[in-house]
Amino acid sequence: MTRLPRLLLPLAATLLACAGHAAEVQVAVAANFTAPIKEIAAGFETATGHKVIAAFGPTGGFYTQIRNGAPFEVFLSADDSTPARLESEGETLPGSRFTYAIGKLVLWSAEPGYVDEGGQVLKDNTFKHLSIANPKTAPYGLAATQVLERLGLSQTVAPKLVEGSNITQAYQFVATGNAELGFVALSQVSKDGKLTSGSAWQVPDELYQPIRQDAVILAKGKDNPAAQALVDYLKGEQAAAVIKAYGYEL
Repeated sequence: MTRLPRLLLPLAATLLACAGHAAEVQVAVAANFTAPIKEIAAGFETATGHKVIAAFGPTGGFYTQIRNGAPFEVFLSADDSTPARLESEGETLPGSRFTYAIGKLVLWSAEPGYVDEGGQVLKDNTFKHLSIANPKTAPYGLAATQVLERLGLSQTVAPKLVEGSNITQAYQFVATGNAELGFVALSQVSKDGKLTSGSAWQVPDELYQPIRQDAVILAKGKDNPAAQALVDYLKGEQAAAVIKAYGYEL
């Protein structure tokens, strides 16, 4: 039988111990947070040995799935009201809810120079289609309707609205040219403070209610050490650096 060198025995024992304690955590992630959580998950898995199994979609849709028994153990919402509602309904681990990011809304076009820095293109109303996420299930879609209402444009642009089921689909409508512009999450079109493509107007905060994004450990994850470990990691410096890089506030 092959024997390990004596110096490698402690290392092997450590690796076996880590493997024995490694677990998977099922996470429901709001669509706007897709790119950040992928980076965060990679760092988390390296640091802890646990594995993140993530599903992405609209916050409202996840609420329905969780209430119907979906196997999610951690929920990263695009608002604070949905986790609070689940908390009041006994679907979460008490005391685990916290705000992990504050989202920012932008008016974006895949075409460089199409959207001006003041958002005048919206008032000029020369476009044919304006993409937004479904305001009934997606907090960023709700924020978009608040902007239009406060600018007095709700009635004017209503015939031109193209609705995505979530913020990812709203983004895709613009990226593929099916809409000239649309309201999307800043995290989808920028990194490290720079626009990754096209042109955009970052909507002033006073035009929509703050998009406070809460995370919570769900009831199904209360006994999973990987669920608590992920939440702890989200509160740490490494995750914070990634979240800020995508334009969120903490």
